[in-house]
Amino acid sequence: MQFRIADTFTASLAKLTGDEQKGVKTTAFDLQLNPANPSMQLHKLDRAKDKNFWSVRAGRDIRIIVHKSSASLLLCYVDHHDKAYSWAERRKVETHPKTGAAQLVEIRERVERITVSEYVVAKPAEAVKSALFADTDDEKLLGYGVPQDWLEDVRAANEDELLDLVEHLPSEAGETLLELATGGVPQVLQPIAATTDPFDHPDAQRRFRVMANMDELQQALDYPWEKWSIFLHPAQREFVEKDYNGPARISGSAGTGKTVVALHRAAFLARNNADARILLTTFSPALANALDIKLRRLVRSQPRLAEQIEVLSINTVGERLYERAWQRPAIASEKVIPTILAESATVQDSGTRFTAHFLWAEWEQVVDAWQLRTWDAYRDVARLGRKTRLPEQQRADLWKIFEQTFAELEARGLVTHAGMFNKLAEHLSERTNPPFDFAVVDEAQDISVSQLRFLAALGTGRPNSLFFAGDLGQRIFQPPFSWKSLGVELRGRSRTLKINYRTSHQIRSHADRLLEPELADVDGNTEKRRGVVSVFNGKAPEIRGFERCEEEGAYVARYLEQLADEDVIAEEIGVFVRSEAQLERARSAVQQAGLKFKVLDQNRGGPLDAVSICTMHLAKGMEFRAVVVMACDDEILPLQARIEMIADEADLREVYDTERHLLYVACTRARDYLLVTSVEPASEFLDDLRIKHVFGISPEVS
Repeated sequence: MQFRIADTFTASLAKLTGDEQKGVKTTAFDLQLNPANPSMQLHKLDRAKDKNFWSVRAGRDIRIIVHKSSASLLLCYVDHHDKAYSWAERRKVETHPKTGAAQLVEIRERVERITVSEYVVAKPAEAVKSALFADTDDEKLLGYGVPQDWLEDVRAANEDELLDLVEHLPSEAGETLLELATGGVPQVLQPIAATTDPFDHPDAQRRFRVMANMDELQQALDYPWEKWSIFLHPAQREFVEKDYNGPARISGSAGTGKTVVALHRAAFLARNNADARILLTTFSPALANALDIKLRRLVRSQPRLAEQIEVLSINTVGERLYERAWQRPAIASEKVIPTILAESATVQDSGTRFTAHFLWAEWEQVVDAWQLRTWDAYRDVARLGRKTRLPEQQRADLWKIFEQTFAELEARGLVTHAGMFNKLAEHLSERTNPPFDFAVVDEAQDISVSQLRFLAALGTGRPNSLFFAGDLGQRIFQPPFSWKSLGVELRGRSRTLKINYRTSHQIRSHADRLLEPELADVDGNTEKRRGVVSVFNGKAPEIRGFERCEEEGAYVARYLEQLADEDVIAEEIGVFVRSEAQLERARSAVQQAGLKFKVLDQNRGGPLDAVSICTMHLAKGMEFRAVVVMACDDEILPLQARIEMIADEADLREVYDTERHLLYVACTRARDYLLVTSVEPASEFLDDLRIKHVFGISPEVS
C-alpha cells in the first residue's frame, strides 16, 4: 500500500499548537508502520460525499482526515474534530476526466439567487463587469484542470470574483486562470494515458507525495511551513532536471522558488553524478548558512548527497582555495582601503581634486573590480555604468593614485577580494582538474565582477557546470555589469519562473509596482514580471502615514497585538527598517506590544519565540507570515546621505534603483500580512504601493 501525504495536510498541521502537532506526528508514524492496526481508531465518515474518507483520532479533540483505498492511504487534513469533519464533507478525491490527474476537489455548493420584490426601490446598479472566460469552451477549461462541477462558475466569474474563485479550485486550474487573466500564456500539460496512475501525473505530484520511509515522513512533518522542499512544482522540476550545454540561469520575482530550484538542482546533480564535487554558493555567509540548513532537510534521507555538496559563501570559497594554493589571504577591509586611497591622493598631488566618495566608487566599481593593473588598461576601459566623462589627463591623475594604492596594498601584504578571485581565476585556467565539477549559485544578481570571473574559470565551458538563480529586481549590493564579457553567455539558457508560492496575491501585486514590468541586464537578457501568479489569496497590505514617530509606534504596537488574534506567533513576525539609525523606532513599537524580540545581525541567529528586527539589507533571504516595514520617510528611503554623496550622474539612477529594490525585498518577505508605515512626509516610493485596483482589491491606505 502506498503511503502518501497531501500538501493540504502539511499546511493544516502548521496551524496547530506545538503539543497538538506532536500528537499528530506520532499518529502519522503509527499509520505509516501499520495502517490496519486496530488501535488506530479509524472511523468512516458517513456524511462525506467521498466514501473513502476516514478520520483518525490524534488526540482528545484532534482528527486526521485520511483517504483510504485498497492501493493507498493518503493523509489529507488535520484539525479539531468539528472543523476536520466539516472539511472532509466538502471535499472529494477524484481523477480529472480530461487531464487524468488526481485532484482534491472542493464540492461546489448550490447557490440560491434571491430576487428583489418589485416594490423595493433598488439603488442604481454599477456597471456590470464582463465575465473573463465566458467565451472559453468546456474542453479548454477542462484542459486547464478545472473540475467539471466548477465549469459554470469559472465561465461566470469577473475580475472581482476570480481571486475568491481560485481558492476553491485545484492549484493547476487556479494558476492557469490567473495567468490568463493577467495576460500570460500558460503552459498546459498533456493528458496522461488512462492506464497511468492518476497520482503519477505531474500536477498530482505537486500536492501528493509518496512517503517511502520514516525519514521522509519525519522531514515533511518536522518542517510543515517548508513544504516547498517536499512538493516541487512541475514547472520547477523541468528546470531542475534539464540538461544544459553551457551556463544557465533561472530568474523570477520574489517568492517564485528560485532558491528551491537551486537546492534541488544541487541535489539532482549529486544524485546523477556519483562522486562529483558540487558547490552550492551565494554572496553572503548568512544566506549560505540558511542554504545549508535547507539542503540538509532536503536530503535528510540521502546523507550521501550532502557529502558531495559543499555549501559556502563565495568569499569563503575563494579564501579556502587561495589558502590551499598559496597561503591564507590577508584581506584588505573596506575601512582600510579608503584610508590608503586618501593617503595615495595626498602623495600623488597633481592639482586635480577628487572627492573621497568618487575615489572609492571609481576604485571599487572600475579599477579593483576589473583588476586594471596598468595605465593602458585603465585609460582604455569603457567604465561601464560610470557616465561622467573623464578626460585623459584626469584619468592619468587618477591612475597615479590607484597605482600608488596597489603598491601600498602589496607592501602591507594585503589583497582585496577582487584581487584574490582574479588570481584564482588565472590559477584555475592552468589546472586540468577543477576543485568542483559543478557550481550552483543562489542570489546570483549580487555576485561581483571578480566572483563571476572566478566562476567562469571554474566552469571552463563544461556542460551543466554553472547554474545561477537570481532576480534583477532584488539586486541591492552590486552595480550592473556584462556577464558575457567574462565568458558567461546565457542566451538561450535563461528562464523565468512565474508561480509565486510565498507571498499572497495582494502583497505581491502591490510590491511588484515598485519595479518596472520588464528588467534587463547589461547583455540584453530580460526578465518579464508580467504574468506572475500567486497561488493563494490574502489580506490587502496596509500603508499608513503618521504625523509623529510616537503615533507610528503606537499603531504598529496595536497591529502586532492584533496579529495574535490571527494566530500569528512572535517568531512568524519580521520588522524591518532602512538603516541602523531607525532600529530604535522598531524596538520601541515591539516593546509597546509586549512581545519578545531579537535585533538580528549578520549571523541572523535569534530565539525561536521572538519577533525579528533588522535592516532591509539583512532581510534578504528571510520569510515571515507577517512583516512590518517601518520608517519609510522621505530622506530615509531613498537615503538622503547616499544621494548627497553622488559624484557621478549614473550613480543617481543606481541609488534610486537599489533603494527601490530594498523596499521590494522588505515587502516581499511577507506571506500573509504586510504593514508599511511612515512619518510624513512619506517616501515617494509609497505612492507606487498605493495602487487603486488589482482584481477588485484595494490596499488599506491612510
